[in-house]
Amino acid sequence: MRLLFLILACFIFSNMHAAGSNLSNVRIVQTSKVEDDNIVQKYKEINPWGMNVSIDIYGCDVELIKSEEYVKNFLKDLVTFIGMKAYGEPLIKNFGPNPRLFGISALQLIETSSITAHFAPDTKAAHIDIFSCTSFRPHAAGVFCRNYFKATELIISDVVFRY
Repeated sequence: MRLLFLILACFIFSNMHAAGSNLSNVRIVQTSKVEDDNIVQKYKEINPWGMNVSIDIYGCDVELIKSEEYVKNFLKDLVTFIGMKAYGEPLIKNFGPNPRLFGISALQLIETSSITAHFAPDTKAAHIDIFSCTSFRPHAAGVFCRNYFKATELIISDVVFRY
């Protein structure tokens, strides 16, 4: 497992460097496994109702975040990646009152809660929220999202434990 993480981290770092990403994102790659291990351990110790994390990615490939089919596949792949089980098909709607707010909003129920996502082609951004009553690795999920949409920047919120 440790070798797999190191290979993944090297791959992510090389992609970040090739894309000209700033080095502030490197911290996420270097510390995410340790932070994720600590979060999963804390979840086991405090036994909350659930945990929530917000993932914001910027500089996304516009064609990818505009594609309903791609977003649908993303949700299915993210559910698998974080070790959850989907409950039904994702709900995907493309709408908005003005160009800045126009884009896909999506919801995927999971057996332990939900994943919501909002995609903004006008600003090349995506905002993903994962809430689950089972622990998951939020930093790994963030890197997964960033790579999936070929984003150049990743911001992951602090984990909120819900009681």
